Amino acid sequence: MQIRCALVGMPGAGKSTVGQRLADRVGVPFIDLDQWLEQAIGSSIRSYFEAQGEERFRDLESQGLAEVARQPGGLVLATGGGAVLRAPNRAVLRQFGHVLYLWAMPEDLYQRVKHDQTRPLLQTDDPLRRLRQLYAERDPLYRATARCVIQTGQAAVGTLVDCIMRQLELAPPPP
Repeated sequence: MQIRCALVGMPGAGKSTVGQRLADRVGVPFIDLDQWLEQAIGSSIRSYFEAQGEERFRDLESQGLAEVARQPGGLVLATGGGAVLRAPNRAVLRQFGHVLYLWAMPEDLYQRVKHDQTRPLLQTDDPLRRLRQLYAERDPLYRATARCVIQTGQAAVGTLVDCIMRQLELAPPPP
């Protein structure tokens, strides 16, 4: 099965883990946009974010997304959680292929990321509160961009990949 799909969702939703497993299952390349950006800039996103600020990072993210989206053939892309914040990025994602929103409640996300020091937006005194704020801002954007929503709550990675495979088999081709 030749697929082109992008996974969007909140930090900790499982985009990287599920995306890698999905790509392995269908035999296409996998790109984690955050890792791709870190290689391109030669530093961690957190360091870049701290030195350059969020706006400069979002510029870089938009450029990287556009470049990755131009790659031909099958591909599974895990975006950064904020990739949907800019309307041009949402358009690029819709043109890229099937967009799937990996959805989870902020409380579930918090359990997954509470000890992760690499996520710059969550380095606050109250990361759960911040996750709730990000969710309120981003959930409508994820839903507007994606063709389907996959609940990641407590499901095992293999179960999520199976669910995505069924969605991709039933979905009409992207525009």
